[in-house]
Amino acid sequence: MERKFNKQKKYHIKTGDMVLVIAGDEKGKKGKVIKMLTEKDRAIVEGLNIVKRHVKPSATNPQGGIVEKEAGIHISNLMLIDPKTGEPTRTGRRRNDKGKLQRYSKKTNEFIQ
Repeated sequence: MERKFNKQKKYHIKTGDMVLVIAGDEKGKKGKVIKMLTEKDRAIVEGLNIVKRHVKPSATNPQGGIVEKEAGIHISNLMLIDPKTGEPTRTGRRRNDKGKLQRYSKKTNEFIQ
């Protein structure tokens, strides 16, 4: 008999988190995570990794042309910024008072909301 497991991956960052880019062209820059691309292990960070896309004219965009937008950054190149201290930190998972798994900062040893 085949066992069924939860195939959903757990990530150290979520939508809405402030992150620091630790590798690549945008290294050292900070931004807010707009969207998680879970199937590719990437995150779209506000104002970072800007690329140009050529867009055909359409009903919504009759002019067409070249549009600049954010592209994904691999999550291994991102580090969470602790909301309380404002410094980058590693994260772990631990059960809180109610018995639910929750992220915590390994630097301050406090839960991250």
